[in-house]
Amino acid sequence: MSSQTHPSVQTDRFVHDRLPPQDQWPQMRYDLPELQIPAQVNLVDVLFGRIEERGLSDRPFLRSDRITLSYADASERVSRIAQVLTQDLGLVPGNRVLLRGGNTIGMALAWLSVVKAGLVAVATMPLLRAKELGEIIHKSQATVALCDAGLLAELQTAQALNPALQTIVPFNLNEPGSLAVMAATKDGHFALCRTSADDIAMMAFTSGTTGTPKAAVHTHRDVLAACEAWPRHVLKARPEDVVMGSPPLAFTFGLGGMLIFPMWAGASVYYPGIPYTPEAMVKLINEVGATICYTAPTFYRQMAGFAKQHGVPTLRTCVSAGEGLPDATRQLWKDATGIEMTDGIGATEMFHIFISAAQQDVRRGAIGKVVPGYTAKVVGDDGKELPRGTVGKLAVIGPTGCRYLADDRQLKYVKGGWNYPGDAFLQDADGYFFFQARADDMIITSGYNVGGPEVEDALLKHPAVAECGVIGVPDEERGMVVKAFIVLKPGQPADAEMTRLLQDHVKSTLAPFKYPRQIEFVENLPRTETGKLQRFRLRQP
Repeated sequence: MSSQTHPSVQTDRFVHDRLPPQDQWPQMRYDLPELQIPAQVNLVDVLFGRIEERGLSDRPFLRSDRITLSYADASERVSRIAQVLTQDLGLVPGNRVLLRGGNTIGMALAWLSVVKAGLVAVATMPLLRAKELGEIIHKSQATVALCDAGLLAELQTAQALNPALQTIVPFNLNEPGSLAVMAATKDGHFALCRTSADDIAMMAFTSGTTGTPKAAVHTHRDVLAACEAWPRHVLKARPEDVVMGSPPLAFTFGLGGMLIFPMWAGASVYYPGIPYTPEAMVKLINEVGATICYTAPTFYRQMAGFAKQHGVPTLRTCVSAGEGLPDATRQLWKDATGIEMTDGIGATEMFHIFISAAQQDVRRGAIGKVVPGYTAKVVGDDGKELPRGTVGKLAVIGPTGCRYLADDRQLKYVKGGWNYPGDAFLQDADGYFFFQARADDMIITSGYNVGGPEVEDALLKHPAVAECGVIGVPDEERGMVVKAFIVLKPGQPADAEMTRLLQDHVKSTLAPFKYPRQIEFVENLPRTETGKLQRFRLRQP
């Protein structure tokens, strides 16, 4: 089912011309009334317009330890920056703008300004180095970058090797040539950019858990449709909510949770002036009075002791995504806070969460049910749905879907109009989805299927284990055997006796064939900047 179309205003056709052929696109379904997005729409104008219509313009929106901007303040600043982009920098709709920054008010305003002006936002993680930034510049052909003043060095190095990037304008700086000083000369009267709903709003680079990042393209319609799915039906945020969390704005989990979805609800979001540690986040939740928190399972696990110690009385919703949530971590957090976590699975390619469960609907061990607006099924290699209770590949369809920029991997992600996120799942008789592993992480040992996350969850229940990652390694006798990489808690001995204890623990928790025949003790695990475990790096010698 398709929605209405409207002529594009993006005169720079670079992204449009590099989308996959239409026959490789996923089906887009807009079956619910709230998913009927107008044909001519600019998502930033819609979000600020909703605030004005609801009489919320004077409410706080963007907060930090130094400043709080109301929605009206933020809207005016966004218009001024949009004037800088189009008047001073000469950008036209469809041009790409690279954004480099952490979770700050400056980064949020920059993203909103780029999209309001009909340009394409290409946000990048703060920890990326010149080589990785160069690959993104090359692929996106961004000519202008807005960069946090504290992160200029690597971007300038990348610029020297990639002449497509002509101009870097620093923000979070109050000096001549900075974005703030340039914007201060503007009057804030920015002429509306009448984008089509199908014009490109953003290009999101995948976080690299499986190797070379891919650029997923999303339209204004996609982002607004995402707002009408999981936030409406599961999260149910309110204007009085205060949102905090760790996922970067350059990651779609963070962009939705830490900017777009609070705007949709009329809530406020707090960006810290310091890097989060688990204890600092718990203390800030209490200082700020945060009610909604977003972070990854590993961070919740590390926060649990501090949450139990200090309490988190204002917190009511804790969203976990980005990687599988072990049941051991869910129960640890619930014991510490009394809060049942809201788990979810999404994908950069789908923009955000499509399977989830609100607190009252949680079923232990399951991620949840399909979010209204989406359809999901567990299929075999032939694409046919498998009987309930059978492990297979997840296939999803809905109002958002995968369109890679000039990438042959489109054919792997979209098959027969369905999106294949690359996860192995089973679905029970009641429609709950249970994550088993990334499809390429399934371990087949002596003919048995073993999901690495299941073994990880068992290991995390042992009091000596801080973190772990489980993979399959080749074995002549069994085809593959289960291998665990384990970070022990301080003071725990990494010796043969500990290996035996952990193996016996798994044997007593799971079917014995699932125990790790090999255990390697390590000081840390390879993770992406968003906190996802990079199992492919564990497989490298």
